[in-house]
Amino acid sequence: MTTDLLSLLPGSALTADTLPDIPAGRLVPAALLGIAVLVLLIVRFKLHPFLSLTLGSLTVGAVAGVPMADVLDSFTKGFGSTAAGVGILIALGAMFGKLLADSGGADEIVDTIIGRSGPRTLPWAMAGVGAIIGLPMFFEIGLVLLMPVIFLVARRSGLSLVRVGIPALAGLSAMHGLVPPHPGPLVAIDALKADLGVTLGLGIIVAIPTIAVAGPWFARLAARWVDVPAPELFEARESETGPRPSFAVTMLTVLTPVVLMMGKALADILADKGTPARTVLDFLGTPLIALLIAVILAMFTLGRGAGMGIKEVGSSLEASLGPIAGIILIVAAGGGFKQTLVDTGIGQLVADWIAGSGLSVLLLAWLVAVLIRLATGSATVATVTASGILAPLAAGMPTTQVSLMVLAIGAGSVFFSHVNDAGFWLVKEYFGLKVGQTIKSWSVMETILSVTGLVLVLLLDIVV
Repeated sequence: MTTDLLSLLPGSALTADTLPDIPAGRLVPAALLGIAVLVLLIVRFKLHPFLSLTLGSLTVGAVAGVPMADVLDSFTKGFGSTAAGVGILIALGAMFGKLLADSGGADEIVDTIIGRSGPRTLPWAMAGVGAIIGLPMFFEIGLVLLMPVIFLVARRSGLSLVRVGIPALAGLSAMHGLVPPHPGPLVAIDALKADLGVTLGLGIIVAIPTIAVAGPWFARLAARWVDVPAPELFEARESETGPRPSFAVTMLTVLTPVVLMMGKALADILADKGTPARTVLDFLGTPLIALLIAVILAMFTLGRGAGMGIKEVGSSLEASLGPIAGIILIVAAGGGFKQTLVDTGIGQLVADWIAGSGLSVLLLAWLVAVLIRLATGSATVATVTASGILAPLAAGMPTTQVSLMVLAIGAGSVFFSHVNDAGFWLVKEYFGLKVGQTIKSWSVMETILSVTGLVLVLLLDIVV
């Protein structure tokens, strides 16, 4: 069942016919050595992450005994699928973010947030913004939309980038793992036949305190460990005296892709396949189309609304792509590294090891997701695989416990993001961090979020 589910993932080469029959004695050292080589090349020899990820992938395949031709096929497949998916979204998000900054729209949001929030409440406001933006969309999309706001809020408020950014990231990540209609939880709900309404309600109950602990509260400690200035990736426009779009217009533009994706998620739940409404909303809510519409809309509401000419709008869009070229290559190489780990059968091995244990069902669900997440670097792979393994156990269980199992899997799927996760490299590059700093801030935050979510799920299991 695990293999069949994994074969449905975009870019995955795992099928019953192609999964390599490699003994565990080679798979585990291959994964550990590949990750060790990757970290050593980046930290010790200062090699660019793109090259390091490529060499790490080759190391995994060589130690596992997979033919190099197959290793290259897995790496290029993962690289290509990630670049085609996440890469395009990063580019569109960068265009949107540059228009948001150059038009003064980001300034308007920042001024409004800072004007209504003091230094003590600002991280909480950022956590709320991250949660709202992250509800219907994947983490990477929400991150690129929030970047200009995070940077400008950090610069204008005088607070540490980590102090402001970690709460927003916690809001994004919690939605990614815990709350439908985000695609991750919806996959688990479908696989386990959980009740959507019950899962949504319990997910919100778990998500709110989880975001508080992993976001604003942890950010106070993380800011002491990692103190970096906001990178100059998104600059405010030079003229502070010209017109700029209003807060209402700016928020309407920013939330356009959110609303479109939310509409798609609700249509997938409520509307029958093939109906005109479902077809239209599915198309408009596709991340690429939603962001493309947002960019085109921003050209008018933000660019033209701020008095920018056609040439100025074009120059802003063009200038947005240069700074993120390296980020796209790194993230795509991270997808190649992840695909190499998946195609060697490491995720399958982890699932087989844990599935026969006698642990609590909810703890087992969390552990399965955690181990597959650590092995493959993908929250989606962890969610799909864990849901497939545990689906037979969900049959006959009470409705609330099935929903809690969905949340346990979701919490486990975001555990300790590290070097084989595309999100790790996105955060590192956008925030201008070193690998060690990224681990001490982002990776620890993800771990706190995961463990806090599990604790709350276990407590709810006692109460309900």
